[in-house]
Amino acid sequence: MKILVPVKRVIDYNVKPRIKADGSGIDLANVKMSMNPFDEIAVEEAIRLAEAGAAEEVVVVSIGPAKAQETLRTAMAMGADRGILVETDDEVEPLAVAKILKAVVEEEGPGLVVMGKQAIDDDSNQTGQMLAALWGRPQGTFASKVEIDGDSVSVTREVDAGLETVKLSMPAVITTDLRLNEPRYASLPNIMKAKSKPLATKAPADYGVDTAPRLKLLKVEEPPVRQAGIKVGSVDELVTKLKELGISA
Repeated sequence: MKILVPVKRVIDYNVKPRIKADGSGIDLANVKMSMNPFDEIAVEEAIRLAEAGAAEEVVVVSIGPAKAQETLRTAMAMGADRGILVETDDEVEPLAVAKILKAVVEEEGPGLVVMGKQAIDDDSNQTGQMLAALWGRPQGTFASKVEIDGDSVSVTREVDAGLETVKLSMPAVITTDLRLNEPRYASLPNIMKAKSKPLATKAPADYGVDTAPRLKLLKVEEPPVRQAGIKVGSVDELVTKLKELGISA
């Protein structure tokens, strides 16, 4: 079986994003970029499944600028076998990403697509669900545990009420949550080996997908600064203050 893992190049989670002076978007100049943390968990899970003998090949795919090759090389240093870069400088929205991934899936024929539940830059949490719908295959989202049994996969999901386990027939789409695993660090020998692993470069047009945006960004601005709190001396004073602020006690 082959596992396909989409990965995204995003601002490193330790970096505080800066907004452009004109409010037109996020300033990416001289900002550290890295693999989306949820995608890193997906790569780790795919590699663990391969190490357990459940898969023969792990293929990583990224949609983005030429510099996204670095993200793919990081995934290959972790243990993925090869990479595919769908190169574009456009800001690709989740629906277009899902359409490109569907075309890649049809070309590669994986038994599983394992991907992060969301990207930390736009927080859309849509691509996995859209891919499953376009592909017509079952999905297990927010996975905290994955177990393969023959032609099916059991996915333990984190839901509001606790945990839910679903059994999916493969091929299927799985999106990963934080508690699924702890991603490994790539060793220096594996980083060197990753430089020689195959990496194919494609374009959205190769898959017949139009990446023109359907949403228009009007403005980006910082959230309002949180106001300092106040102390009150008694419950009565608290109730009075809440009434003054128009808050129901």
